[in-house]
Amino acid sequence: MPEPLLTTRRAFLRSTLLGGALSWTVPSFVAQTFAALHAEADGALTQVTTGKDGPILVLIQLAGGNDGLNAVVPYTNDYYYKARPTIGIPANQVLKLSDTLGLNPSMAGFKSLFDAGNLSIVNGVGYPNPNRSHFRATEIWQTASDEDKYLTDGWLGRYFDNACSGCDPTVGINIGPRLPQAFSSHTPTGVSLENPDGYRFMGAGVNDAEEMAYRSMYPTTSEDAAAGSSISMVSGTITLHNGQSALDFLERTSMDAQVSSDKIRAIAGKFPNHAVYPGGGLANNLKLVARLIAGGLPTRVFYVSQGGYDTHTSQRGAQDGRLKELCDTVKAFTDDLTSMGEFDRVKIMTFSEFGRRVTENGSRGTDHGAAAPMFIVGSHAKTGLVGAEPSLAPADLTDGDIKFGTDFRSVYATILQQWLKTPSVPILGRQFDLLPLFANTAQPSAGVPAI
Repeated sequence: MPEPLLTTRRAFLRSTLLGGALSWTVPSFVAQTFAALHAEADGALTQVTTGKDGPILVLIQLAGGNDGLNAVVPYTNDYYYKARPTIGIPANQVLKLSDTLGLNPSMAGFKSLFDAGNLSIVNGVGYPNPNRSHFRATEIWQTASDEDKYLTDGWLGRYFDNACSGCDPTVGINIGPRLPQAFSSHTPTGVSLENPDGYRFMGAGVNDAEEMAYRSMYPTTSEDAAAGSSISMVSGTITLHNGQSALDFLERTSMDAQVSSDKIRAIAGKFPNHAVYPGGGLANNLKLVARLIAGGLPTRVFYVSQGGYDTHTSQRGAQDGRLKELCDTVKAFTDDLTSMGEFDRVKIMTFSEFGRRVTENGSRGTDHGAAAPMFIVGSHAKTGLVGAEPSLAPADLTDGDIKFGTDFRSVYATILQQWLKTPSVPILGRQFDLLPLFANTAQPSAGVPAI
């Protein structure tokens, strides 16, 4: 009787890649990656560090420029309704958070998290002299640069360089075909995982149990392409300090991506999801993230992207649909993590390259704007609205845009220092004000072993 398929793959790896026969084609870190994935997948007696005791950050990029005013609605503000006579959300439909602000009615998942004490909303987030180009604005958020400075490394890449030296490359995982510029670092770190259709399956045929289990977890849908298409995740040519682009790095290590995906599937297959997710690409991605967290990968940062927020025309239907997908999926993700006993060590942060103009355009949509809210989800979140509600009075706007009240790098600094427990100045270049994003409850302490 033949050996189980996973054992056959393990023998193949040991006799070729890990045995040295093809070692000239594979970077040295692959052996470390296999060791971590191997131990968890096989339940080996000798375990490597699994990362089950450290904080995790899950970033969700809302690509395209999410309209903050129709997400967090100033439902008592006359200026809002005068500026948006056709796309403004009626006051009797909003999900009220305070006497003046409420959520879009499609955001019931986030309202549930808010009521449970697991959601913070940071008002008016932006930066001085905002840029309205998708590509440049995304680059600014990804690198944490000033508007007039151009950096080649990402803010998370600098985190990896400063706080994760020598770590397994899976310390950062992007769910998508290419590493985001935020991961660009001096020492190449981070792994990109695509839809399983992009993986090389090594099974014997359609009855390959491991492949079938993975596909059932991560089915292909007609929305998959849309979830990461159009303005989805601007990356371009990311230049590393050694002169190598991130794309070149990924291509050079394609053997690692193909083979390690088998091991990641093996881990994910051992930890089923416990929550019912909605359909769509974002749900598929976060289902995978939940399984990888439960499986003990030493990952500190997961990155996923949801596209579709560039709402120049017919905004209500388009944005409402994306927000519903976002909020319902994140709520299912938190339920999943709670059932797995992992929610307490996970923080979820959304960001978008810019908000939208205050005044609607002639196509029942909005054009590129400036400041917008950010959403922070976690069991240690300080529930509520952080920062002043932006003024919509015409005299208080800048070229028709909301003035920012909180620099986005203050959010980054707070996450770095108070959640990931690392100094922010070496990563962000200077000290930014910290925000009250965490409740006075137990958090992963400074005593958590460094990764």
